Amino acid sequence: MERIQIQENNIQMVLEKTRENKVKLLHFSVLPFTEDTIRDDYEKAGFRLVELALSGVDRPEERHGSKYTVTGPGYRMTYVSHTDTRNEKGRLLEVVTRDEETEVYVTSCFQFFDGIPVVRAHSIVENKGQETQGLEYVSSFNLNGLGKEGILPRDEKLRVSVMHNSWHRELQWKEYTLPELGLEQCQIHQPTRSSKALQVTNTGNWSTKEYLPMGCVTNRETGTNLFWQIEHNGSWHWEISDQTNHLYLQLSGPTQNQSHWYKELKPGERFESVPVAVGSVAGELDEVAAELTKYRRRIRRQNADNEQLAVIFNDYMNCLFAEPTTAKELPLIDQAAACGCEYYCIDAGWYSAGYWWDGVGEWLPSKERFPGGIEEVIDYIRQKGMVPGLWLELEVMGIKCKLAGELPDECFFIRHGRRVSDRSRYQLDFRHPLAIKHATEVVKRLINTYGIGYIKMDYNIEPGIGTEVAADSYGEGLLEHERAYLRWLDEMFAMFPELIIENCSSGGLRMDYAMLSRHSIQSTSDQEDFRLYATIAANSPLGVTMEQAAVWSYPQVDSTEEETAFNMVNAMLMRIHQSGHLAKLSEANYSLVKEGIAYYKSIRQEIKEALPFWPLGVSSFADDHVSVGLKSQGKTYVALWRRGGPEEIKLPLKHLKGQEVEVCCAYPSNLPCTYQWNALTGLLSVKIPAAPGARLFELKEK
Repeated sequence: MERIQIQENNIQMVLEKTRENKVKLLHFSVLPFTEDTIRDDYEKAGFRLVELALSGVDRPEERHGSKYTVTGPGYRMTYVSHTDTRNEKGRLLEVVTRDEETEVYVTSCFQFFDGIPVVRAHSIVENKGQETQGLEYVSSFNLNGLGKEGILPRDEKLRVSVMHNSWHRELQWKEYTLPELGLEQCQIHQPTRSSKALQVTNTGNWSTKEYLPMGCVTNRETGTNLFWQIEHNGSWHWEISDQTNHLYLQLSGPTQNQSHWYKELKPGERFESVPVAVGSVAGELDEVAAELTKYRRRIRRQNADNEQLAVIFNDYMNCLFAEPTTAKELPLIDQAAACGCEYYCIDAGWYSAGYWWDGVGEWLPSKERFPGGIEEVIDYIRQKGMVPGLWLELEVMGIKCKLAGELPDECFFIRHGRRVSDRSRYQLDFRHPLAIKHATEVVKRLINTYGIGYIKMDYNIEPGIGTEVAADSYGEGLLEHERAYLRWLDEMFAMFPELIIENCSSGGLRMDYAMLSRHSIQSTSDQEDFRLYATIAANSPLGVTMEQAAVWSYPQVDSTEEETAFNMVNAMLMRIHQSGHLAKLSEANYSLVKEGIAYYKSIRQEIKEALPFWPLGVSSFADDHVSVGLKSQGKTYVALWRRGGPEEIKLPLKHLKGQEVEVCCAYPSNLPCTYQWNALTGLLSVKIPAAPGARLFELKEK
């Protein structure tokens, strides 16, 4: 037996080449490897480095059900070679295995990042044989032994956290016991495996319509966490189940069973799986979020927007609601500029006189809405010192759009010989040169003709499992389209490096880090109730960095001062997406908006480097009190919302316990609030008399 043992960035990773020349990933954790946690060869057999399914290859194991365990030929892959090198990111481990019968090779790649306990992994499958092979599944990361450390039964010590996501209900982090997931351990003293798995999947182009592609397993006995994210903008899959007395985690992109994905791998061809990130830390959720935040910042496209954190006004939410006109826009522009907004985005409806949903696609401004031309409004935005922006939904074309009748069917998703339509729109296929040409020309025209610097790129359909055009399967067509769309985004940012493109999909329905490694800003929700938005805002740093998380603030004409302040606090530790009828607000409410933006500008350079934490834990919509904080150099910022419940709330600030700090209620400055810091207990006691009410605190270490 030979071992590959790696200690890098607090990650302990152990691989073993067995006597049978098989490769086992025995360990991946912040904890050191202990030999007796894997008791015998039976258990070790389930610690495969990679799972690979090819058409027609037998699976010898019984009772696997729909799980991706003992895949064929995954179970018979043998060691070929490995390299251990360094690049500009950090250490890179690549392990090559081979199936002798088919001559299919897999390179398992593990990219470390200096200073961060996270590894980015993917698999490269190569057909070096003489026959075409049908690829049905390949794991990007496969780890058995999730709960092998500690002495307690896994049902007692392990918790699995899942990030549920939905329109209006984004970013809902929920923790479960194994019995709650149907994975209760029923046999302890004999070999066990079952047909039941926790399978969290997305199928389609809305990558986060039900879940974010991330999760965490916490071992409460050892105080450690294994966390992950799948970095893909379409179909993906992860699962947890039991295998040879242990629990495993497998991460992948699209699959045949879940996603209708299948690829013919011809001799000499290769396929690269979607990238995933996996990390391990000791501590609690705050430590997990901190390392994920660092990692996400490391892999993200470098851009000015995430350095500057500009304040954006958008006329849609609880404001014009896709009915813009010159007359409505001009007073809004005046007030947005006066209160400190730096970008102004004209949202949906600017391209049509009336009902526009099924006719979008040409992206020409409506003369009826803008009698003097949309240039008049855009020029006015610029005159007021703001950068103009426009809403687009470039990936779709309405079924009544003239262009949809002129473009060939191959420009769109096709299934069973017919165009796929959803909500009266067709899905453009970004593999087709005419689709790329159309999208590029629209962006160039809006920039070169109107001088816009911001695009709100929306996406409001779900075209399903994919397309049959130039593909071996529907899922392959979808995967290649998604990769083509990412390449197109890269080209746009290379062509227009100062352009900001907001990632919006009916709010947060494509909140993944394939998209967010490119986009500088992400719409977190379309939630219209500011009280409920507090939960989404507070939880958002789990899914996206604060400087990318666009949160609406939309005070209404009849809002009280407390409600206006609540609205502002929603956004003030993230990215302010200001809206609401600013020109119709009372003087007091408008002053609160202006004060909030001014204070935000004074701290935004700290937000982009801060790390999040949750004094009261992650939020649920039923919570009376919600809180999120940011740790910066020598300062801590804490947002607190009261939706009901007692006036007095105690906030544990563990990292400041024992320290004398200066505390101030930084926002709002003119509404009543009582607070006191107790250095001995590390508690900040706060009394907010109103519900709904919210406050933002600044604590400065002495």
